[in-house]
Order: sequence, then C-alpha cells, then structure tokens
Amino acid sequence: MNFFNYFIKDIGIDLGTANTLVYVKGEGIVINEPSIAAVNNKTSQVLAIGEEAKKMLGRAPSHISVIKPLVGGVISDFEMAQEMIRHYFKKIGNNRFFSYYRVVIGIPPNLTEVERKSVEDAVILAGASKVFLIEEPVAAAIGARLPINEPVSTMIIDIGGGTTDIAIISMAGAVTAKSLKIAGDKLNNDIINFVREEFKLLIGEPTAEDLKISIGSAVSIDEKLEMAIRGRDVSNGLPKEVIVKNHHIRSAIHHSLALIIEAIKEAIEKTPPELVGDILKRGIYVCGGGSLLKGIDRLIEEEIGVKTITVDDPLTCVARGAGIAAENLEAHIQLFNSPLKPFDIKGFL
Repeated sequence: MNFFNYFIKDIGIDLGTANTLVYVKGEGIVINEPSIAAVNNKTSQVLAIGEEAKKMLGRAPSHISVIKPLVGGVISDFEMAQEMIRHYFKKIGNNRFFSYYRVVIGIPPNLTEVERKSVEDAVILAGASKVFLIEEPVAAAIGARLPINEPVSTMIIDIGGGTTDIAIISMAGAVTAKSLKIAGDKLNNDIINFVREEFKLLIGEPTAEDLKISIGSAVSIDEKLEMAIRGRDVSNGLPKEVIVKNHHIRSAIHHSLALIIEAIKEAIEKTPPELVGDILKRGIYVCGGGSLLKGIDRLIEEEIGVKTITVDDPLTCVARGAGIAAENLEAHIQLFNSPLKPFDIKGFL
C-alpha cells in the first residue's frame, strides 16, 4: 500500500440547496443534514449548522439570522457555505496530524464558470486538498448503478430542493443536460402563496413543507388526505387554524410541475432519435427529494408516455455516486468538469 494512502480521505459530497450529504470511502453516507446555518448578527458567531439550525427557522429572535447558503443550486452566501462544509469536514475528521481530502462534489448542469469556481473555492478553503466537480445527474446515475458507460442512453431526473436537473447520458457523457430552478423550494413557495390567497393565512416554509410531504400529490389520488395547519390571519394578525386538503396542494403546485414536464419534453426533443428509442425501451429514472412527492412518477409517465421508475434510495444517490467516483478517480476522469493533472490522481493512489 502507498504510504500516502494512510492520510488520504476520499469524499463525495452532495451540496444541495435543501440538504448536504457526505460520503466517505469505506464508511458510506456519514452526514445527511439540512443546508442551513444560524448566525448571531451581533457577534457574527455561527450558532448552529444543519438540523439544529433548521429548528430555528421562523422561530429565531431578530438578532439571529437563519441562512440557506445555497439558493437554486448556486452558492449565495460564500462564507457561510465555506463554514458549513468546514463544519462537516471536522465531523468526519480524525486525530492524524495531517489529512489529504480528495473531494468529488456534485453540481447542477449549466452552471457558469464563476458559479463552478465558487463551489470549488468554498470546498478548498473549507479544508479540501483537491476538488473535482461532477454534474449531479451523472453522479445520481452512478449512485443508482445505472449503466452510464454503455452505448445506450439513460435518462435521469434529479428533483432536488433548489433545482430539477435533467440529463440523458450515454457512453459516460451527458448528451443533453438541463437544469431549472423549479424544485422542492419552489413548490413550498407555491403552497405558501396559495394558502395566503385561498385561506387568507400566513404560514412559514416548515409548515408548507409539511403540507407537501404529508398530503401533497402530483396527480389525483383516491386517498382523502387533509391536514390542520395554524398561522396568522392576514386580516387581523391573530392566530387562525384551517383545514387544507389534497386537492388544494395539487392546485398550488400544478403550474410548477407543468414547467418541469415541459423541460423534460424539451430535453427529449434535443436527443438523437436512436437514443430516444433507448429511453422508450428502458424508461425514465427519477431521484432526489422531489421524487418522493406522491404520484410524480405517474405524472411524468402519463405526460411523456414513457415508463418512469423511482430509483432505490433516491435521497442519497448523488452523494453515493460522487463517493463512488472519489473512490476510483482514474476510472471516472472523463466525467469530471475540472481538468485533472496526472499528479492529482497517480501521485496519491
């Protein structure tokens, strides 16, 4: 064994708008927490990161800001993103006097060079020694054990918190890749706006997310779902409770889901005919937190006319794919979005 291997940690990261997942070689997924931080505005002290910070959403006093460092799949608060990644590096660290972190991190397709550089810089400044970027749908396909290296096409849709990433992959490359900023967070906002208009009630994002998860669906379902929620009455500012039903949530998110369907159609239209035949034969794969919305696979199948399959463990496949790529960098060179020098890999194998 190479002496340097003792000091190397190969890490895969899914730096999501909603959640951050970290995969460590030999250990699997070791971190799965919300991408949220709480900061004391008076002292600039970071009070909490992850699950503890999420508990403060909508409940913190005015001198504490609860921040999401990523918006729409892009880093919006560079320092806080760096702090969050550093926090997770410390959680997976060891007591050795020196560690060499090789990180493969997922990014949405179609990021600008500036946005890609921002991700790379944040991870390096947080403590990584080397960073390789991989597009999230490609990482998801690897994590789902789909055959991306074969001369057939695989269509995968990753519906996350900030973005929905659509890719058609063949021979270890994305033939078509598209990212739109309509995903879980946008659906939450749709629900907040609908409840305000329909019930004259103000609610926060945690309540909207509870509604989406508990009673939301992409299509009409037989089950009669409803949920009591509490918020502030728009007219008088007093507390108020209403009953929200499944059809309300369907109405709230209908337009956003229609835009996702339209983007899927556009991606297929840009794909060579032979590869479209593969998609018809093999189906469309969906992953990410949005794939857990009741009936989303059925909606895609009905609108596109192609069988749609939710991958196993859809919440972790991007992190697992990035981790698998990190474990064997040489085998995945062609998938990375940053140039590799021979020393970067071979010098530390």
